[in-house]
Amino acid sequence: MKTKNFKYIYIALAMAALGSCSEDFVTIDPKGQFDTSTYFSNESECYAALMGTYDPIRKNTGGFENLVAMLNAGSDDFYAGGGGPTDGTGIQNFSTHSLTSIIIPGSFWGDHYQGVSRANLLIEKLPAAPMDAAKKSRFTAEAKTLRALYYFNLVRLFKNIPLILESLNTGTIYSPEQATPEAVYAQIEKDLLEAIPALPNTVDVATEGGRFNKGAAQALLGKVYLFEGKKPEAAAVLAQVNGTPGQTNQYGNKLLADFNDLWKVSNKFNAESLIEVSHSSAGNSNWDFWGSGRDEGNSLNVMVGPRGYAKKGSNAPDLPAGWSFSVPTQKLYDFMKNDPRFGATILDVKALKAAGEADYIGGYQDTGYFLNKFLPRTGDVRTGGGAAELNYKQDSYIIRLADTYLMEAEALGSGPRAQALLDAVRKRVGLASVPVTLDAIKAERRMELAGEGHRFFDLVRWGDAAAALSDRGFNAGTDEIFPIPYTELNGTKLKQNPNYQ
Repeated sequence: MKTKNFKYIYIALAMAALGSCSEDFVTIDPKGQFDTSTYFSNESECYAALMGTYDPIRKNTGGFENLVAMLNAGSDDFYAGGGGPTDGTGIQNFSTHSLTSIIIPGSFWGDHYQGVSRANLLIEKLPAAPMDAAKKSRFTAEAKTLRALYYFNLVRLFKNIPLILESLNTGTIYSPEQATPEAVYAQIEKDLLEAIPALPNTVDVATEGGRFNKGAAQALLGKVYLFEGKKPEAAAVLAQVNGTPGQTNQYGNKLLADFNDLWKVSNKFNAESLIEVSHSSAGNSNWDFWGSGRDEGNSLNVMVGPRGYAKKGSNAPDLPAGWSFSVPTQKLYDFMKNDPRFGATILDVKALKAAGEADYIGGYQDTGYFLNKFLPRTGDVRTGGGAAELNYKQDSYIIRLADTYLMEAEALGSGPRAQALLDAVRKRVGLASVPVTLDAIKAERRMELAGEGHRFFDLVRWGDAAAALSDRGFNAGTDEIFPIPYTELNGTKLKQNPNYQ
């Protein structure tokens, strides 16, 4: 791996100056350079370092190379879209499963390892920091949970990755070798199991919105277990998160009564949210630092909007124009058209245009359908500093309660509790009970979580990717994971993933 991806081990502003995860608790003003031998000298510096460790979580929906847009593009439910077949080479080639080590955006590797390196440094420095022991324990638990999340993304994306648990220096930066996926998963489990007891049951969302609690780490651990095929362990830990299906859990979480409320921009850190990425319009994000880690806006919002959109009639929503990425396929439309969640998930602008209610310019791979969960409204457009299109503030979910309900039901496979979990997700949107089976759970995940970046990984872990993506050029045994970026191989001990060059 190249030094540039671990530069925050050595140089200034690594933790404190690169923006925020939440308007409430992570906005840290730049204070200048720090030296790791003298930094961490008080609680304030450790807190700033912790906020910097949270910062890369924005990879979910921040910047052009965000996880949700990328993973949507590689699934059967969305095309890459955009302005043309070269508009974002990485996302276009993942949509057709033709990535190479040259084409793959390096940030999917580097941004996650940046998070790992920050977590490693914080975990190393906290024991000697002069601060309250309880806070020190909590900060360490948060850093371990973040490290687990970053490694979970890395091992799913690339599979064969280095497992780095200490700060690197100029003498060791090129020395890491790849660990087995099993070793990476074992460390993820260890980090989470150590973190959970030290995390609070709840956080005050007014002052600490976005910070992890026990339920967040347990939800992540349950998902990790499920991806490992450890279904009994997954079911056990997810039961602690879910509680009685349809009721409030021990951490205060509950399914929202109205599915549409999940997508209200103002409804941050709501009762259904377990791990949430916070975005802000207050960072004045601009083109000169977009995608650098300092930008705080939700880039997916502008990416999914229709190009050249114009409202013509009273029945059309008032939307700002966008870039037409994450284009829903006809397959998804047909699968969801009779589902109560359809309207919140897909906006049929083609029909609005045919009715004279709206107009738009069809982008690449245009179907006339747009991802309504993340479509901003004109009232959401930033009127202050920075580029308006880079300063949307809708948060995004990494894990929410409906997801954990369906994961626990899948882990259980059958029985009254699995049935109750599936029924609760369906009842929320007015759907009748259907017998709990793996096929029923797969269908429910597809409809409930459409467009949130889960579908590709679901297809891979179910062994369904080759069949579902046969018309996209998917090659079994290769395209389940990304190629390692060429720049990370050059001069290191790393080996490319099988069947990639």
